[in-house]
Amino acid sequence: MKALRELCGGELPRLVMFDLDGTLVDSVPDLATAVDRMLVELGREPVGVECVRQWVGNGARVLVRRALAGGLDHSAVGEAETDEALARFLDIYADCHELITLYPGVHELLEALSTAAVELAVVTNKPERFVAPLLEQVGLGGYFRWIIGGDTLPQQKPDPAALLQVMRLAGVTKEQSLFVGDSRSDVLAARAAGVPCVAVSYGYNHGRPVAEEEPQLVVDSMAELQ
Repeated sequence: MKALRELCGGELPRLVMFDLDGTLVDSVPDLATAVDRMLVELGREPVGVECVRQWVGNGARVLVRRALAGGLDHSAVGEAETDEALARFLDIYADCHELITLYPGVHELLEALSTAAVELAVVTNKPERFVAPLLEQVGLGGYFRWIIGGDTLPQQKPDPAALLQVMRLAGVTKEQSLFVGDSRSDVLAARAAGVPCVAVSYGYNHGRPVAEEEPQLVVDSMAELQ
């Protein structure tokens, strides 16, 4: 875990916080299934996996708004329309978890961190009620002491509130903490919280290389952090 030590002044971090979608798991196929079913129920054309892959990362409400708009810019979508579609999406997505997969190296890294007595947390913009069941489904249920979802607090990433909350609960400083994510929102949240950010290159960043967001480190696999 040399890379993690180098980011934290030569010592292992006491707390590592992880994003979920696009970082630990590939959830886009299931999200796309739910989005397309929602759109069909609303009398619209489905959009498919590749579109959804560009739209995820800012929480369920924004994903639904982008699906209704047919693109990243969702400013023309009304709130009432969003509320109706979001309710349908959440009901559908509750039963759409058959295609989720774990990224290579994730389990091994979490096991190594746990063995080293590093505290672990998930900080995601996904609604909280979905997070623990998904972690259990992919075999990661026992690793995380704290889970912060997109509706746990009033703020979502890129606001740093969730990261700061976990750091307070863990009783650690920003120098003892680290965040691992895949998107601009993750990098901005870590920067605002004052903690180093490792970004994975394989995740979801609206079609842009995450290196453009200037995290402290970009890796192609979690194995690079072991």
